[in-house]
Amino acid sequence: MATNSVSKVSMLVLGLFWFLGIQLVQCSVTYDRKAILINGQRRLLFSGSIHYPRSTPEMWEDLIQKAKEGGLDVVETYVFWNVHEPSPGNYNFEGRYDLVRFIKTIQKAGLYANLRIGPYVCAEWNFGGFPVWLKYVPGISFRTDNEPFKRAMQGFTEKIVGLMKSENLFESQGGPIILSQIENEYGVQSKLFGAAGQNYMTWAAKMAVGLGTGVPWVMCKEEDAPDPVINTCNGFYCDAFSPNKPYKPTMWTEAWSGWFNEFGGPIHQRPVQDLAFAVARFIQKGGSFINYYMYHGGTNFGRTAGGPFITTSYDYDAPIDEYGLIRQPKYGHLKELHKAIKMCEKALVSADPIVTSLGSSQQAYVYTSESGNCAAFLSNYDTNSAVRVMFNNMHYNLPPWSISILPDCRNVVFNTAKVGVQTSQLEMIPTNSPMLLWESYNEDISAEDDSTTMTASGLLEQINVTKDTSDYLWYITSVDIGSTESFLHGGELPTLIIQSTGHAVHIFINGRLSGAILSHSFLCLLIKKARSLINFGWLSGSAFGSRENRRFTYTGKVDFHAGRNTIALLSVAVGLPNVGGHFETWNTGILGPVALHGLDQGKWDLSWSKWTYKVGLKGEAMNLVSPNGISSVEWMEGSLASEAPQPLTWHKSNFDAPEGDEPLAIDMRGMGKGQIWINGVSIGRYWTAYATGNCDKCNYAGTFRPPKCQQGCGQPTQRWYHVPRAWLKPKDNLLVVFEELGGNPTSISLVKRSVTSVCADVSEYHPTLKNWHIESYGKSEDLHRPKVHLKCSAGYSITSIKFASFGTPLGTCGSYQQGTCHAPMSYDILKKRCIGKQRCAVTISNTNFGQDPCPNVLKRLSVEVVCGPATTAAEPNWRG
Repeated sequence: MATNSVSKVSMLVLGLFWFLGIQLVQCSVTYDRKAILINGQRRLLFSGSIHYPRSTPEMWEDLIQKAKEGGLDVVETYVFWNVHEPSPGNYNFEGRYDLVRFIKTIQKAGLYANLRIGPYVCAEWNFGGFPVWLKYVPGISFRTDNEPFKRAMQGFTEKIVGLMKSENLFESQGGPIILSQIENEYGVQSKLFGAAGQNYMTWAAKMAVGLGTGVPWVMCKEEDAPDPVINTCNGFYCDAFSPNKPYKPTMWTEAWSGWFNEFGGPIHQRPVQDLAFAVARFIQKGGSFINYYMYHGGTNFGRTAGGPFITTSYDYDAPIDEYGLIRQPKYGHLKELHKAIKMCEKALVSADPIVTSLGSSQQAYVYTSESGNCAAFLSNYDTNSAVRVMFNNMHYNLPPWSISILPDCRNVVFNTAKVGVQTSQLEMIPTNSPMLLWESYNEDISAEDDSTTMTASGLLEQINVTKDTSDYLWYITSVDIGSTESFLHGGELPTLIIQSTGHAVHIFINGRLSGAILSHSFLCLLIKKARSLINFGWLSGSAFGSRENRRFTYTGKVDFHAGRNTIALLSVAVGLPNVGGHFETWNTGILGPVALHGLDQGKWDLSWSKWTYKVGLKGEAMNLVSPNGISSVEWMEGSLASEAPQPLTWHKSNFDAPEGDEPLAIDMRGMGKGQIWINGVSIGRYWTAYATGNCDKCNYAGTFRPPKCQQGCGQPTQRWYHVPRAWLKPKDNLLVVFEELGGNPTSISLVKRSVTSVCADVSEYHPTLKNWHIESYGKSEDLHRPKVHLKCSAGYSITSIKFASFGTPLGTCGSYQQGTCHAPMSYDILKKRCIGKQRCAVTISNTNFGQDPCPNVLKRLSVEVVCGPATTAAEPNWRG
């Protein structure tokens, strides 16, 4: 009877699924030496990292759809333990942390998912993704053969796998998850830990496989990964990588699309020509799975940035920028690369290559399947010279550091160094939503008699006291100065020396920032002269460390009076470490020595004096960041506060949401260092630290490393801070800023990120270099001729032609110049075809520009157009 009831229920459920049009198709996912197999079919897969907490749920569908349109098959994400289990046994899967909703959004788009559970993630994320409470589990030691750690790690991994199973999200259940990862980049640590590391790694693999997900597990940068776990590669290049067993596929789980930024450092950018070259090189050598890290980097909202000193922006120079906008030409060039490689897929996954030499630094990789499919990759590793090679009795021109892809072993459809897609110029534009009246409140720093304080003899480690509930910890002590001290009678002032392993410290003597309180204008001048607050090391009673030097020293003169004097040190954390051996044992805060020099008695070591500790700021305790908490104090009119900017000051204002749907940001150029909240939600940390580095010209050719292509030297590392539109109300939004150093809040403004101009630079057709990857809309003789495609953002149209030249133009987007060969009709042709349209296309041919401006010369069309708000709703005519 029970069996019949169950059968009836099952039939009803299946009938309901049929009625709703829902299909649960269970698929098998396995692997062999060539590729991942889905339902027995080898698949060449492109993947991209999109981390759900680094955007908002309202952005997810658009981001994932753009990933799909960019030619991706898979979306990858880490799982962030600390946001899901903020305290033991208490779980949070809501809002930005709704992992199920994110995976189902991937499924809705028709893509696969790779769930990298870790649960150690690194990811420049606070504490590497571990919850801080884990540090205080008795007897624990992170990421080694330690029972307390393994119990906690297994418990969270089981929680995530169970959650995914309950929603039928593994591919074996009809869901989108085809891969899972356990641990993360453990190989180096494993070797350092010796037998304990090896035992832990083996345990982690066995534990994960035992969870029965029905899909393969991977371990990245772990050459000893035991069967059946697949070891994979992470890096800028992975063409030299091979799996640890001949029956495992060659997989690249992190192809670094750029690099992260740190306060005080430059912006890192990786040329798309080099990234495409790296991917093609990996594929030509037998690789079959590539994941871009990152495809969309996003934002380290709140206090999630790790490091320390990682910026709030996690843009990563990814194909989709921090704000969710397409970054051209990186996005488009990779999309064309994916198309070209997919044309070769049948040959690539069914055969091994035959490699032949075409020159001293040139090779051909040829794949031929039994069914007759043939694909070839022609490589030129020379970083300086283009070469002309002979292959299959035909000549091919190969630019430096490039690979040409021939899906039929004859015709080139893509070359990694030839960018044929448009370049977008993204800018921050002022909005029509000014900040209204500014009001300020000075943080109360008198904490000695506060009921929430604690006292101890000696200096305590910061995180052991704060448990990372706040970036801020007060260290307060007092000294008694006799009236006979020499400095009170014209002698030299004593010197205070503080050694800290924190990230920043502000020194207050008797309630005043040590040294002169600077005017805002002089503060800005000093910052610019110093170029970087971090590298400068001190600023009117403040000192800062860096990622390279977490231990730093403050040295400054102090002006005491006779009697009792209070020394209050505000230690500031800027993200907890996310990488390194046993980083749970790393110290933060003021650990000393703290000493006075120059008194009549000589050196006075205060390190073991009685110290009073207070966690956080009074403004935090009163919840001044919230609309419900701002009325708990009396705010001062902003005009009065701006006349004499003070350190440790809260500022608030209100603004209306601007019209439109462009992404928004807060411009913080006129501020120093602190945190930002919108309607009670934390945007993140800000720091107007000026970037130092080497921002010389960048050449795509040659091995890429982060120091190679840098931008922004002499400018703030991060000036703009992403404000998700989903966090805004139509009217009366509350902006609260806590400023540590003394900036001018009236300089803060709301801006929108828009594509203001687009460029394209495409060479004309050449008989042996057919640009099949460029879409063609003409007929007959134009069938294989390339086209310049120009497209503004939705709601914008092309309002003017800033530059146009068919011939031999010089320069790059934003700085084009006419060359010695130029067709006079270039401007008129582009104006006729493109003005007033959201997008347009112009075929590159002599007939289109009146006559050949320079016969027997390979020409190009370079264009830059300006995008502005669309004024008409005319149907775009873009088939030029």
